[in-house]
Amino acid sequence: MYGILYVVATPIGNLEDITLRALRILKEADFVFAEDTRVTRKLFQHYNIQTPLESYHQHSSENTTFRIAELLRQSKNCALVTDAGTPGISDPGNELVARLLGILGEELKIVPIPGSSALTALASVSGLQTQNLVFLGYPPTKKGRKTFFEKMTRFKEMPKVLYESPYRIVKTIDELDVICGPDAKIVIGRELTKKFETIFRGTVTEAKEMLKKDKVRGEYTIRHE
Repeated sequence: MYGILYVVATPIGNLEDITLRALRILKEADFVFAEDTRVTRKLFQHYNIQTPLESYHQHSSENTTFRIAELLRQSKNCALVTDAGTPGISDPGNELVARLLGILGEELKIVPIPGSSALTALASVSGLQTQNLVFLGYPPTKKGRKTFFEKMTRFKEMPKVLYESPYRIVKTIDELDVICGPDAKIVIGRELTKKFETIFRGTVTEAKEMLKKDKVRGEYTIRHE
């Protein structure tokens, strides 16, 4: 009988946002695999979690996947976490799940442990309708970027949410200006749940002006029409 793979959501900034269930699973698991062990170790230290911690990220070799599969074969329970939020949402967690299902089959039990999400956090305070919300994740950094924004016109009548880094936020807002128009409503969450959290509401044009005046830093979540 295989062990269980737990896909565990962790805080997106504020460590107090972790669930009691997530803490229990992380403490009871035999192994925890993290996108960046340095980030997850801070969480472990804060909550005195002693579970063995290893890495799994987008550059991990197949050997890492085989190691996790072998641990599950040995009836070891493993937990998968990302740096922030839920594994599999704009990170390589979904690839690991697919690979393990390919190796071990449908007999493998995979249990979601839900929690904090930048997507739902921003949607909840946007003040804009969220019905038929389309989540787009991170735009490509180079290859496919133009196509990514062109495809957004397919969802013209639907509210959309995407993520962006501080290195490309200005460029992305410029792209939205072209695709959606300068008067389109937009909500931008920066450093959600953290000490310097800010939420901007306005038009695309106003967002461009805001970014010119403010220091660009932290991770961004964008909800726009």
